Amino acid sequence: MDEVQSKHPDKKIEAWFQDEARFGQQGTITRVWALRGSRPRAVRQTRYEWLYVIGSVCPHTGQSIGLLSPYINTDVMNVYLRQFSGELAADVHAVLVWDQAGFHESKDIKIPDNVTIMPLPAYSPELNPVENLWHYFRSHYWSNRPYSDYDDLCQAAIKAWQKAALDPEVVKSVCRAEYAERKY
Repeated sequence: MDEVQSKHPDKKIEAWFQDEARFGQQGTITRVWALRGSRPRAVRQTRYEWLYVIGSVCPHTGQSIGLLSPYINTDVMNVYLRQFSGELAADVHAVLVWDQAGFHESKDIKIPDNVTIMPLPAYSPELNPVENLWHYFRSHYWSNRPYSDYDDLCQAAIKAWQKAALDPEVVKSVCRAEYAERKY
């Protein structure tokens, strides 16, 4: 972060974390409250529609930026990066931390001027606080329910994003990363 600050002395540096989650009709079954001795029923679909929720969060400010897509590749990531860059404040330079997925490492990826990429070490999803947001969505909004089609999946993803990811206090709580907090 200090190195990025020295390259952009006139900007406020923010640490953002990015990841993608596949969300679909297969769904997630989670624990539910029930009377002792009862066997609650849970929906488990066998249909195969899904979508990708692409998101970034700044655990320090509680801001989030997201995009829905039917698939994911370098072109979609370029669209997302343009959107991400455009939604940053004019006085902010973002350090975007993400994994080393193939579409992140592509030679065709276009990094905006107000963004610096910092890749996570390989096989370390536990270092990415956005993973906690996906878990939160699955446990609070996306589990134990059927989805009739792609549009229904989109509506569920949008509703979860609006209720949780657009609430800065939820993002700060769910995505807090003590190791990424600046000490000055």
